[in-house]
Amino acid sequence: MEIIYARFRKRARQIVSRYPSPDFYQDHSFANELSRQYFETNSFTAELRKFVAKHLEKNFGHGLEHAIKVAIDAGALMIIENKLAEQTDNRINRRVAVVQCAGLLHDIKRRQENHAIKGSDHARKVLKPYPLDPSEVDDICRAIRNHEAFKPTVKADTIEGALVSDCLYDADKFRWGPDNFTNTVWAMVSYFNIPVVEFMDLYPEGMEKLAKIKPTFRTRTGKKYGPQFIDMGVAIGKELFNVINTEFAHLL
Repeated sequence: MEIIYARFRKRARQIVSRYPSPDFYQDHSFANELSRQYFETNSFTAELRKFVAKHLEKNFGHGLEHAIKVAIDAGALMIIENKLAEQTDNRINRRVAVVQCAGLLHDIKRRQENHAIKGSDHARKVLKPYPLDPSEVDDICRAIRNHEAFKPTVKADTIEGALVSDCLYDADKFRWGPDNFTNTVWAMVSYFNIPVVEFMDLYPEGMEKLAKIKPTFRTRTGKKYGPQFIDMGVAIGKELFNVINTEFAHLL
């Protein structure tokens, strides 16, 4: 079965390769590069990344690679949103570090039921030795608590705290675009050992769930660019579904 899914994944990646990079990365290349630089050079973000690398379980497509992508995209969103609000660079730098911490830790309890709530509680313990203010730790833990789609959220006490939650959510849901078909889906079916026939039976339901993410983006930037990620994911998913039903019909 692993061999069959490897063939599906190869075709999926070929389909994804024909699509351009989402506009978010082109229109905001400076913010994305700046976020990456912050991520790689901030001392306590680097230390937290080491912790996550050791302790984040291989969570069926939500492991370290996923956490890093979310952290960097969340940082870029934070830069863009704060620039729109005309914040100072020093203030922006600090808030980028805060949201990147949330990105690194958001799936730390991914395998557990109610993983956002449990991850939030665990993150508070993890962050105790880090040079963060209590309010910053609160913002990080609340963002982790609020990052799941279609679940109740906990309201932040401040606009800054709400923005951490919103940036984390949007960056996480960006992954429901092309990334879903290059990595996440295949890691999940491998982890759960899902038979191919069952996978295809569940496929339409998964596509419906994917489409429902489109109106849920929270930041101004996410609302502008997020739907394109989802549209691309839906288009890729539909094409792949047809490919599997034609090229691999003998396996179904």
